[in-house]
Amino acid sequence: MSYFDAASSAPLHPVARQALLASLDEGWADPSRLYREGRRARLLLDAAREAAAEAVGCRPDELAFTSSGTRAVHDGIAGALAGRRRVGRHLIVSAVEHSSVLHSAELFEVTEVPVSRTGAVSPQSYVDALRPDTALACLQSANHEVGTVQPVAEVAAVCRQAGVPLLVDAAQSLGWGPVEGEWSLLTASAHKWGGPSGVGLLAVRKGVRFSPQGPVDERESGRAPGFENLPAIVAAAASLRAVRAEAAQEAVRLRELTARIRARVPRLVPDVDVVGDPEKRLPGIVTFSCLYVDGETLLHELDREGFSVSSGSSCTSSTLTPSHVLKAMGVLSEGNVRVSLPFGAVSEEVDRFLEVLPGAVAAVREKLGAPTPSAVVREDSLVVDALGKRCPIPVIELAKVIGDVPVGGTVRVLSDDEAARLDIPAWCEMREQEYVGEEPADNGTAYVIRRIS
Repeated sequence: MSYFDAASSAPLHPVARQALLASLDEGWADPSRLYREGRRARLLLDAAREAAAEAVGCRPDELAFTSSGTRAVHDGIAGALAGRRRVGRHLIVSAVEHSSVLHSAELFEVTEVPVSRTGAVSPQSYVDALRPDTALACLQSANHEVGTVQPVAEVAAVCRQAGVPLLVDAAQSLGWGPVEGEWSLLTASAHKWGGPSGVGLLAVRKGVRFSPQGPVDERESGRAPGFENLPAIVAAAASLRAVRAEAAQEAVRLRELTARIRARVPRLVPDVDVVGDPEKRLPGIVTFSCLYVDGETLLHELDREGFSVSSGSSCTSSTLTPSHVLKAMGVLSEGNVRVSLPFGAVSEEVDRFLEVLPGAVAAVREKLGAPTPSAVVREDSLVVDALGKRCPIPVIELAKVIGDVPVGGTVRVLSDDEAARLDIPAWCEMREQEYVGEEPADNGTAYVIRRIS
């Protein structure tokens, strides 16, 4: 089985396993106690904090260990906003932040900054979003779905000039290197770089107003209540140091492999959109979307062939709504596949994936009745009733009939699926047809497309 979903959770690094087992014997006592076993545990905790702080690029007393990356985000946002409550409750986030950031933001007054089609923000958009009552801004260091690296240093500079702290979610990038720029708060999660799950990092720079929320606890400077999971913390810090030592060499290797996927997938599979920035991206992530494909079905097909990948497609969600990242980028959401290669992924696995993919996509398209070229011309205007049908059926039905109208003719697709609002314009751009717009319709929306070629 080839595991290609490291962006969700990386396999446990061998160094993490060794450190975890060793610290189970040495680090079981309470590190706040003064007897021998407690002192031994405290030495392990202090050493782990120093190693993690060095990797983050902060002082050890600025860093706290939390129970997860999500917990670090929630506590970081809540504490920073509480510390600046006299300024206001306005929060700036990018439209492609991790759900943990967006869920936290729901409790406050929020401005969402848009992104380009590659998934990157513009520093100027943060300048435009700043207000006198802005208490905090948030920006991920790199996107978890498409791999695009964000201009953190530039955004941090404009926020600092305005006197607004910037919280950086560095979960996806910290294993590759420190986050550049004068950020104020930083969060990360150990299982993203090959550490054990259940360990997060929260760094708060000296001078940042921060007020921990919830009952007071004496551990982790009051920022992470509860007894420290010392074996997991030690393993997290040890594995972070280990992957950093390998990062430069591994990045070169994985970039070559993902570049191979980005270049060959569009040649091997028709009607595919490779998304994300082609250059400013994490080494191991490549994402593409396939027209006329149900993403969940495609993932099952690839799983049967021995490949574990993930998807941001609307069809993989129990809510049947498109990925908020792909939606914000304005790219195709149907049939989405994210390949995120772990450290140590080999060229032969990637080549076999490229051999398997075309057949898997073709099989899914055949099951769904994807279109074949048609030369029959019938009407100047057609209506496709796709009400009650979910992605990617409305787009498949559109593709089937677009050739049945003459050049200049129109097709109206009736749909009540939210994904159609994103996927139909994306289809038009990919197929060089004109998206005219949408009109109200009974029980849904009519999407109007004009045939150009």
